Amino acid sequence: MINLTFKQLRYVDALARLGHFGRAADVCAISQPALSMQIKELEQSLGTDLFERGPRQVRLTRFGEEFLTRVRAILRDVDELQDMARAARARLTGRLRIGVIPTVAPYLLPRMIGDLMRAYPDLDIHVRETLTPRLIGELADGTLDTALVALPVSEPALHEVPLFSESFVLVRPMADAGQPVPSRETLREMRLLLLEEGHCFRDQALSFCNLSTTAPRELLDGSSLSTLVQMVGAGIGVTLIPEMAVPVETRSAAVAVARFAAPEPRRTIGMVWRKTTPLARQLQELAEVIRQAAEAQGLAVLPALTDPSAGTSSAG
Repeated sequence: MINLTFKQLRYVDALARLGHFGRAADVCAISQPALSMQIKELEQSLGTDLFERGPRQVRLTRFGEEFLTRVRAILRDVDELQDMARAARARLTGRLRIGVIPTVAPYLLPRMIGDLMRAYPDLDIHVRETLTPRLIGELADGTLDTALVALPVSEPALHEVPLFSESFVLVRPMADAGQPVPSRETLREMRLLLLEEGHCFRDQALSFCNLSTTAPRELLDGSSLSTLVQMVGAGIGVTLIPEMAVPVETRSAAVAVARFAAPEPRRTIGMVWRKTTPLARQLQELAEVIRQAAEAQGLAVLPALTDPSAGTSSAG
């Protein structure tokens, strides 16, 4: 008889996601030797290896990949049972796993988390900052409850709630402060600094400029908005950033900020969650707290949905 525990299944999921025993142990709040022992005991019980162990990384075996698919389905079902119990309570309590894209997290999280903790004192908030495709994948496999992303994501299994919209602004060297604001056509001819591939903000900026590909000299990539702004301050080029980032990113750089002529480039930020989650009503209420946090920062909030149960779906 094979003896499996839910803890072992969660350890397998964490190790598969992170590919590293030390990082997986940290996420699971146990020691690395204990995690390694639990995985080894599970493999011995199964009679086959789940992971290939290399000097720097571990990878799933072919059997491990099939096993992980079943593991994640089981963990998702268990999490939804727990969510059903939480949904029956009057207020949201317990652990809440929120994903946030990097071009929102540093600017909205401080106020947002403070407001959420005041509104939900019994909530244990876990924040995951990463790119949209990863957040969508983690929502799908149940490792996140909700995420703050740029809309639309157009995933049939996810419910979208718009929260606020904001403009993109031009950041250029201080010496150019008195120059006319370039049109999108002129901007295409300038040295444009953008976030590296994978960031949705990069795609939105390229769309505004009508750019798909460009010569390496004309387009330089950065890993963060902070890096881009500092590069502009050094006279390397110009960049676009969302307006919520302006107070943080421009305070220590010799740059000038300018708005584009109408229609300005804009993006919509909202919350997404699984249509099948039992927590849809509570997440809708939580969305309102985040909307108010955005409004307090001067962002253009969007109307709330009139139906607080929106997002539930019997069809999944």
